[in-house]
Amino acid sequence: MSTQRLGYDGIVVTAPVTIPYVRYSIHAAHWWLGRALGELVKSAGVGKTDIDGLCVSSFTLAPDTAVGLCQHIGMSPRWLDHIPMGGASGVVGMRRAARAVQSGDAAMVACIAGDANHVDSFRNTVSQFSRFAQDAVYPYGAGGPNASFALLTRYYMNTYGATREDFGKLCVAQRDNALHNPDALMKKPLSLEQYLNARVIADPIHLFDCVMPCAGADAFLVMRESKAQELGLPYARILSTIERHNAFPADPIQYRGGWVMDIDDLYGQAGVTSKDIDFMQAYDDYPVINFMQIEDLGFCKKGEAAQFVRDNTFTINGSFPFNTNGGQLSAGQAGAAGGYLGTVEAIRQLTGQAAGTQVENARVGLVSGFGMINYDRGLCTAAAILARSDA
Repeated sequence: MSTQRLGYDGIVVTAPVTIPYVRYSIHAAHWWLGRALGELVKSAGVGKTDIDGLCVSSFTLAPDTAVGLCQHIGMSPRWLDHIPMGGASGVVGMRRAARAVQSGDAAMVACIAGDANHVDSFRNTVSQFSRFAQDAVYPYGAGGPNASFALLTRYYMNTYGATREDFGKLCVAQRDNALHNPDALMKKPLSLEQYLNARVIADPIHLFDCVMPCAGADAFLVMRESKAQELGLPYARILSTIERHNAFPADPIQYRGGWVMDIDDLYGQAGVTSKDIDFMQAYDDYPVINFMQIEDLGFCKKGEAAQFVRDNTFTINGSFPFNTNGGQLSAGQAGAAGGYLGTVEAIRQLTGQAAGTQVENARVGLVSGFGMINYDRGLCTAAAILARSDA
């Protein structure tokens, strides 16, 4: 059953912020999140007290939550949300912040995500990621997401005929994009030969199919269009959003995501089709998830992503600009900030602030999120369609 949802008329996203990623850091997540908030205040030209709503995503903030963070950073918001949804956090945070502003519960919401990466952070995070991880994965020596995504990747390859060359084409294109992004961790070109010959991590996943954990933060502001104009901030309009959790639990193995259930709502509310999308920012912890998102969000039919990849180019000036900042596979995965990476890049694209990664004449963009791999599948999916202010 679907209901007619209100649109997002008059609600905008602005002030995209990235705190440059580093491989390791001795700083806590609080430090990264605080820096992101500081950059938002500075870039928007507002006072910290002008921000009366706060949305936080972080894996390494514990034992604090968003409430505890408020005390650390000296804020007293009247609207607060803590969204522990990994790669879906950016879109989910944006859509909930938009509703808070729309209803008057907050006038200006800061959406911030960031994580630390100490030498042992990633191992500790994945070992305690969920009860499934503790009870059904780690005891059998399959710690972390590599083994789970190896199963998903192998199934997809066997079922739909995708090859490592197909996955590699996307990875190579993303690396090319990352070379134009000064904040990306990966600074060297990647050839298809290097991709194919990289060492095995969990067959059929090889080294360049995996993200590099790092420390960093990303953020943006949600407010009314009139307020952004008053502040002189370039902004992007929200045309539509969707989120879905624990979709298709009866599927023996994940080959689709919750986007399938809500795709008509996504494009219908936006008043556009997939053909109107000028670029796509997809959550890319592994290439197979890119393929699923390309299919499930209507750019081709299920099982046809490999052919779609063969038929298109994915660099900034390609036929289908994709993860224009390099995505996590080449920019790095700063924990929960990985779920904000695409949203922040989309705002930059649509406000003309993307510099070296700018897609020419970008007017409408799609951001997709995927998160919380829980034993054998990702539980959270989300997507948003954003538009340039004059589109």
